[in-house]
Amino acid sequence: MNPCYSLLAVLLLGACAGPPEPLVVKQFQLRDQVPNTVDEPMVSMEKSRRLRGAVSMEERRNRLGQYYTLIWDDRNGVGQGEVELILQYQQGGTASLVKRMVRSFPASTPDGKAEFAIIGEDYFKNGKVLTWKATLQRGKKVIATKQSYLWQ
Repeated sequence: MNPCYSLLAVLLLGACAGPPEPLVVKQFQLRDQVPNTVDEPMVSMEKSRRLRGAVSMEERRNRLGQYYTLIWDDRNGVGQGEVELILQYQQGGTASLVKRMVRSFPASTPDGKAEFAIIGEDYFKNGKVLTWKATLQRGKKVIATKQSYLWQ
């Protein structure tokens, strides 16, 4: 194949890529403490990453639960106010109570990543997360939201 055609194909495919999403939510549920060779390699790696450093069975047990990683990008809003990532959620054992976690970043930050964890006693006592909503806001302006199917 002619090298010019290859270059043209790469340029056309690159033109199809859009701007980065302002908010991406990745979820992971750590259900057990035992390394399992049957798991998919990526699941196995994520499980070992979450359990790294936990030596005793009690430490490992306290890491069981649900993890939410929020990846955000708001390059256009730099300097227009502090960034807040807000995770609202409801757990099975807390009825209709909406819990809230917040992470803040300086106004000069264009992008970043924050992790929210519902683990340990909170997870065992109040149950698993049934529904959630993630919000990215700069100052008081909401930039993006993502939510689970059951969120109302």
